[in-house]
Amino acid sequence: MPSDNVKIIAKALVFFLPHLGRMAIQRVAAVRHSWTWQDKSDAKNVVVLGGSFAGIELINRLVETLPTGYRAVWIEKNSHLNYSFNFPRFSVLTGHEHTAFIPYDGVARGAPTGIYTRIQDTAVGITENQVLLASGEKIDYTYLAIATGSSQPLPVQVVATERDDGCCELQGVQEAIKASQKIAIVGGGAVGVELASDIKDFYPDKDVTLVHSRAQLMSHFGKRLQDYTLSALRDELKIRVLLNERPKMPAAGNMARAASLTFSDGREEEFDLIIGCTGQRPNSSVLSSLLPEAISKETSRILVRPTLQVLTSDPNTHIFAFGDVADHGGPHMARAGWMQAGVVLENLLTMINGQTPSRLYTPNIFIEGAIKLTLGKKHHVIYATEADGSDVLVPARDGKLDLGIERAWGQFGADFKLANAAVEPIA
Repeated sequence: MPSDNVKIIAKALVFFLPHLGRMAIQRVAAVRHSWTWQDKSDAKNVVVLGGSFAGIELINRLVETLPTGYRAVWIEKNSHLNYSFNFPRFSVLTGHEHTAFIPYDGVARGAPTGIYTRIQDTAVGITENQVLLASGEKIDYTYLAIATGSSQPLPVQVVATERDDGCCELQGVQEAIKASQKIAIVGGGAVGVELASDIKDFYPDKDVTLVHSRAQLMSHFGKRLQDYTLSALRDELKIRVLLNERPKMPAAGNMARAASLTFSDGREEEFDLIIGCTGQRPNSSVLSSLLPEAISKETSRILVRPTLQVLTSDPNTHIFAFGDVADHGGPHMARAGWMQAGVVLENLLTMINGQTPSRLYTPNIFIEGAIKLTLGKKHHVIYATEADGSDVLVPARDGKLDLGIERAWGQFGADFKLANAAVEPIA
């Protein structure tokens, strides 16, 4: 039987080698497109809402493929890409938080002049042909792609829309952790596990408790990862893990200092700091006034067809939704949103050409649902499952303290030499 290492390498090659070939073809086509696309004053707008991983991929592809007569408009509230994969680590490790905010300068680089506009604003509503912004501006659209993702509180996401303010939020978490001896993390998903393990590994003398409502950590993944994670936390890092407990968060909120948790047996325990890492809230409300029936009452995600068009009575709707905000049946992870962008692009171009969209989204569970979970400073594990339930688990202890953030800058076309532009530390 091949080892898990061999299996994961083989799977990656099967996926990425053809992908590299497609990318080469796309690059050649993009150069030709840059010579042939012409800026027209009456060009129609293809609007993309959301500037995280899914939205960026669609924008990058649109500026390479839109025909003359169409242009891309990208609406995103943040000044920088919030590279949230690193937020839990940079909530503990000091001096690196500024690198988790990647400038958008590299997005759509080399695009024909006039084909692309980025607007920093918040979409507050949608009509049949306009996007309404918080500033009062109204943006016309012929086609609309919603990739607004989901929201979670610190340390998963920041409230701030500007880089320096976001850095201050992460610095505030760092200071709260430093100042606390007895810390509780509520929520045993990926973020809770990573945050608890980082706190204990960077500050071994602190008393860290991880509380989870289910009978196992990492509930959305397989038993091998669940067991491996529990052992790493309990046996290696000496973190106290309490399962099948759903304490009510303190009234002080998600980052509560000098607060208590009440457990199922009625016991109340005081902590210096309690951090909640539970749940996501899909950012679907922007569609609620136009198509309330297209928002799931169970998940609050936007219901979509297999073509990733919003599920309405009109099968030819010009509105798409993908990524974390959409109820598409695939993993709600960044890689899935990235792959869905290709489906949206192809169907959108098909409609522009007057044809019926036919590209269907079929999740590649192994690739899209794979996770790299950190379990302290250097320890991490890669885990992926097949559709039939079989899985691979590959642990390693060669992780970088900054989680290789420079590579992420390169992926988004940003110059890492600019990462250390001055950001004032908190007093």
